[in-house]
Amino acid sequence: MSPLKGTRMVRTTLEDVARQAGVSLATVDRVLNRRPGVHAQTAERVQAAVNQLKYRPDRLAARLARGRVHRFSFVLPTGENAFMQLLEKEVLAAAERFAEERVHISITHVDVFDGEVLAAALEKLKGTVDGIAVVALDHPSVREAINELTASGVTVVTLVSDVPRATRAHYVGVDNSAAGRTAASLLGRFLGPRRGKVGLIAGSVALRDHIERQLGFEQVMSRDFPELMVLPVREGRDEDDRAGALCRALIAENPDLVGIYNIGAGTAGVVAALEDLGRARDIVLIAHDLTPFNRRHLIRGTIDVIINQDAGHEARSAARLLLAEREGIPIHEGQERIRIDIFVRENVP
Repeated sequence: MSPLKGTRMVRTTLEDVARQAGVSLATVDRVLNRRPGVHAQTAERVQAAVNQLKYRPDRLAARLARGRVHRFSFVLPTGENAFMQLLEKEVLAAAERFAEERVHISITHVDVFDGEVLAAALEKLKGTVDGIAVVALDHPSVREAINELTASGVTVVTLVSDVPRATRAHYVGVDNSAAGRTAASLLGRFLGPRRGKVGLIAGSVALRDHIERQLGFEQVMSRDFPELMVLPVREGRDEDDRAGALCRALIAENPDLVGIYNIGAGTAGVVAALEDLGRARDIVLIAHDLTPFNRRHLIRGTIDVIINQDAGHEARSAARLLLAEREGIPIHEGQERIRIDIFVRENVP
């Protein structure tokens, strides 16, 4: 039998700290909240008791006592992006969980491909929320809107796509340059000795995650697979029909096309084009995100590799980071690191 079975963890209270330090509750409260009027030696004695007893404040109880509710908004893109729809479901699930901690999470839908529209939406949120998690476009107006929000006291984290030069508190997402390098390494190995051209389809090169994936991909392709010619990137705005039309054009214009890296969404359109044209087996397709559609076509063999990011982890991490920043809670970097998952038909969950 485990020695811990049947035991109950007893939470250290302020009374325990006061007793250990030999001071009043009021003195402990002043020390923990950094208010003046406490002798330095007394403050040291209180802090020593806190450390010895491993006291941690009950922040939920404090919020209840103050009647405090944190208001967070997730700014997500409009459109048919299947991964973003999955992310929205995970945000709603996180909202239910965090409601128990007096955190209210709402969702704002915006066309994130339009920098001015996204910036205007962010500006409208100022004064209405405490924190924002935004799927961001790296655009001057968006950068300025984030800076103004931060200056006004709103905590901002970027989600999936970053704006690194803005004063956001954190970025929540995978290392997209590494994701692009991984895609190139896998594509080159899948093609083996074959020669030919490789097509790139992105949602938008104004999205930081897409441009970083593209640059990482091109870096490895030029270094390790110089026999493969990477064609200029084409933008499909993460729309199935546009991505499908771009795929058809790539095949029509390049009879020696041997591979496609779909950097963003719109994979359904690419799959449909490959299958309609009878090229699903001879063109290697690397895509992102294990959506239900992508999973099905990975198993069928039209998609060869899926590079995935965990939408649930990202939604929960963004909420945790916003709350930590608002409450001054320590952040566990390892817990918030979003990993890159690689799926082929043989290991798909």
